[in-house]
Parts: sequence; structure tokens; C-alpha cells
Amino acid sequence: MTFAEFLNQFLTGQNLALLGAAIAATFAGIGSAKGVGIVGEAASGMLCEDPSKFGKALLLNALPGTQGIYGLVAAFLILYKIGILGTPLDLTIAEGSYFLMASFPIAFVGLISGIHQGRVAAAGIQLIAKRPGEVGKAITSAALVETYAIFALLISLLPILFF
Repeated sequence: MTFAEFLNQFLTGQNLALLGAAIAATFAGIGSAKGVGIVGEAASGMLCEDPSKFGKALLLNALPGTQGIYGLVAAFLILYKIGILGTPLDLTIAEGSYFLMASFPIAFVGLISGIHQGRVAAAGIQLIAKRPGEVGKAITSAALVETYAIFALLISLLPILFF
């Protein structure tokens, strides 16, 4: 098999759409994993000193995990629309590229915002370590980063839903 023959078999519309689903889930998931890890490290330090703040720390620790969920939503919708969860469609390369491109906003914004939300939430952990009554401010600050992940999810979902 020559390289050109291999490329013709590999570069199908279905494979490009599957690549888009994988990119959405993977990159947004990496951002969430990194963000949750950053907050978890900060929370563990605080909880060594005061275990009674676990509930407040848990709220902040969960926030960066949403980007991974958004990536999964986009990936599942792509899989559904291309028929992987039902009867597979025979997509052209252009149609597969369409799904691949639709996955980029949530993939890359999810990656970056998950990490940055983790940093903001870790700073919130430091805030509630010293002032436990300020948990609302800490959550609000971290939630502001979430706004951009939601925008990216919307930009990814609109083309997927209206295909």
C-alpha cells in the first residue's frame, strides 16, 4: 500500500468528524484535569490546617471540571450527528472537516480556561483559608472564567446542531 492509498483510506469524512469529537473531549478534558489538580493541591494544603472547610473547598475544586463536561457534550453530539450512535452517515471530506472545525472552540478554549479557572479557584482557596466567609467571592471569581468556556461551547454546538 502506498502512502497516497493509505491517505485516501484514512482521510474520510467519517474519520475527520471522529477526530473532531476526540479533539473536543481530549483537550477540554486535559484543561479540566489540570485545573482540578491545581485546585486540589491548594485545597489539600488548606484542609491539613482546617478540615472543616472541606465543603467550601469542594465547590471550588469542582468548577474547573466543567470544561471537560463541555468537551464531552460536543463530542457526543458529533458522534450522534454522524451516526456513530445509530446508523453511520457517509460523510464527504468537506462535511467531516465541518465537524472537525466545529470542535475547535470548545477544545482549545476548554483547555486554556480549565487551567486558568483552576488557578483562580486555587487563589480562592487561599482566600477562604484566611476568610471563610468570603467563599461567595471566591466562587464568583472562578465562575467568571467559566463564561468563556460557555461561549466556546455555544460556538461549537451551533454548527453541530444545525448540520
